[in-house]
Amino acid sequence: MSEESEINIFKCLDFIRDKAPEYAQAKAARVYLEQFRKTQKALGMRAAESAGHKSAVIQEREAYADPSYISILEGLREAVEAEEALRWRLVAAQAKIEAWRSLSANARAEHKVIP
Repeated sequence: MSEESEINIFKCLDFIRDKAPEYAQAKAARVYLEQFRKTQKALGMRAAESAGHKSAVIQEREAYADPSYISILEGLREAVEAEEALRWRLVAAQAKIEAWRSLSANARAEHKVIP
């Protein structure tokens, strides 16, 4: 194995440790926006009712069309993108650790077979 292709277990572990808080923040932002989206819909429906729309279906339509609701959806899209990018980088680091474990086990087995 070349130096470049060798797995540096400590870099992987450091990466996981260092990125865990960033991942937690990204996930918290996504969950917050998912919940706030519901609040914004309710506020939009209330505003539609105040504007004279008595039907819940029309109120819902007005709430979904409101620019503030659309803005939350855009923020949610960005939050999901950030969370998923971090999650897959963490998964890749974990996969490297598992590959290192397998390579290490194979190397130990080879040393036992060869006298």
